Amino acid sequence: MATSKSQEREAREARDRLARYNARQSVHAKQLSRRKRDNWLAVIGVVVVAGLAATAQIFYFTTGPGMPTPEPTVSAAAVPSPELSENREWTGSLTLNETPLEITLDGAAAPQGVASMISDIQNGYLIGKTCHRLVVSEGAKIIQCGSADGAGGSTDDYAFGPIENAPEGDLYETGVIALARQGDNAESQGHQFFIVFGDSTFPSDSAGGYTIVGRVTKGLNGLVTDIASGGITPDTAEDGAPTIATTITAATIQ
Repeated sequence: MATSKSQEREAREARDRLARYNARQSVHAKQLSRRKRDNWLAVIGVVVVAGLAATAQIFYFTTGPGMPTPEPTVSAAAVPSPELSENREWTGSLTLNETPLEITLDGAAAPQGVASMISDIQNGYLIGKTCHRLVVSEGAKIIQCGSADGAGGSTDDYAFGPIENAPEGDLYETGVIALARQGDNAESQGHQFFIVFGDSTFPSDSAGGYTIVGRVTKGLNGLVTDIASGGITPDTAEDGAPTIATTITAATIQ
């Protein structure tokens, strides 16, 4: 009898040990599963945060006529003197594809910006440059041209400031020609400019507004019908490359 009771006790203890072992294994498995889940959640969280940050940055740099490139090095030697503007009104023309635009530049209101535009026309810089950006939305209608690389990039050795002749109330009226720049950087104006083909509002940033250098006096309807009406690629966008590839084919000033 003693032997039988001893065997039963040992069997019971063995079952208890097995039960405790299985319980520990179950707890361990649950901990591993929870740890894997937490790790995946952390990874997903990092990806989401990074995505939101990237989206915010893209939105920031595309809400105004800016150049999404690193801040250029200002080089006064590369920029013409404001005296080139002669503080007077200039008349001339720009041709986008086959669409001629008659323009005036106001050297008295924006001597440095106008001097830059005059120089770019006189030395032939603008010829062959593309109009890489078209904005067609309820509050903004512009076409932006003149980038060095045809995609909005700046020219590192060509930049100047300050902002001149920015409008009151941040309203850029139909026909205005203004200089593009980087956000919050008044010294980043360069070769790029934009033409407003419908009243547009661009809120001032910490640097101010955008330098208005002149106006289109004739041909704006042609710009709208020949280029802007073609829309943007993809066609659901309000800000992007024009579907109708556009190049500055001629420019004059006097």
